[in-house]
Amino acid sequence: MLKKLSKKEGISPEKLQRRIDNGSIVILKSSERDISPLAIGEGVKVKVNANLGTSSDVVDLRKELDKAWVAVKSGSDALMDLSIGGDLDLIRREIIKSTDVPLGTVPIYQAFIEKQVDMTSDDILDVIEKNCKDGVDFLTLHCGITKNILDDLGSRSIPITSRGGSFIAAWMIKNKKENPLYTHFDHILEIMGRYNTVISLGDALRPACIKDSTDIAQMQELVNLGRLTKRARKAKVPVIVEGPGHVPLDQIQANMVLEKKICGNAPFYVLGPLVTDIALGHDHISGAIGGAIAAMHGADFLCYVTPSEHLGLPTVEDVREGVIASKIAAHAADIVRLKDTTRDDMMSQARSELDWDKMFDLCIDKDIRIKYDRLVDKGTCTMCGKYCALKIVKDYLK
Repeated sequence: MLKKLSKKEGISPEKLQRRIDNGSIVILKSSERDISPLAIGEGVKVKVNANLGTSSDVVDLRKELDKAWVAVKSGSDALMDLSIGGDLDLIRREIIKSTDVPLGTVPIYQAFIEKQVDMTSDDILDVIEKNCKDGVDFLTLHCGITKNILDDLGSRSIPITSRGGSFIAAWMIKNKKENPLYTHFDHILEIMGRYNTVISLGDALRPACIKDSTDIAQMQELVNLGRLTKRARKAKVPVIVEGPGHVPLDQIQANMVLEKKICGNAPFYVLGPLVTDIALGHDHISGAIGGAIAAMHGADFLCYVTPSEHLGLPTVEDVREGVIASKIAAHAADIVRLKDTTRDDMMSQARSELDWDKMFDLCIDKDIRIKYDRLVDKGTCTMCGKYCALKIVKDYLK
């Protein structure tokens, strides 16, 4: 496995192993699944995740499987099933059966949906183990939101945007108890360790708007995640840390540096981040801008954002557009991170030669060929036609 991964990522097996050992790289692959392992972290390519899943209003398993297929076809390295409607066990198992990339879930969804605020710690642990047994490769668990932080949420414009975070907060307030994911953290690690499942420490308090970015609540949770990262590593459970959220351009680098410092260089998984609150219908662009900057400064795993973010359940086409936008962001960051412009150089050469076949082969969006199929046998495009700068210079430089 190590040799194949090192060749794929362009990193020596020795360096890859060292970074796995110190936790700066994690490998997504459950012991219960037969898929290719995925490396995320320092010195390897930035990876992209696509969310899918049913809602309480729309339950269509066939459509979610179509989204999964389109996401993978468009280049998504991993998937997350965020289903909250229908038979959650069946949906999760069908996605696992139908795909060959790592899958993540958020077990607190199912635990809360089944029992609401009456769920017990045992209910939560049972759902976590069920997910691990099914072969889920990584679990998002909102372990860092604690009772003392809830008191600081009143000053926020949007107190909590994380669905899992809201479930945990509601449970803590109703039961007047500490976060069960925090108090039972060692037991959770024991379960996940048995199945080689990676823990993704969820950001329950990620900012939901620019105004709340990098505030006290977000930082308090991050400090907790840093402590939990150390405990996970001590238990030999690989850990990813999740991050914001809505972040203005001038705060992105600081957020990346803080996470890496506080969490011991753990791989950082970011949603976007979204760099403005007013890109409604185009949040995949806002997320790609933030994702490129975040990955350039240390983020390792980009959760895509679709055009329907803040509007509704994404369509199949929304999923495709979201993945493509995040893949562009990831590649743009990799040019800086890995100092590798090979693919871009090949594209430039193909462009100079007006070699459309090669251009289409090299581009990120493989379906774009269909839209512009007329160009395959044509020397120039309709932008310049016979006055194409590339053609004119080429003709006169012969």
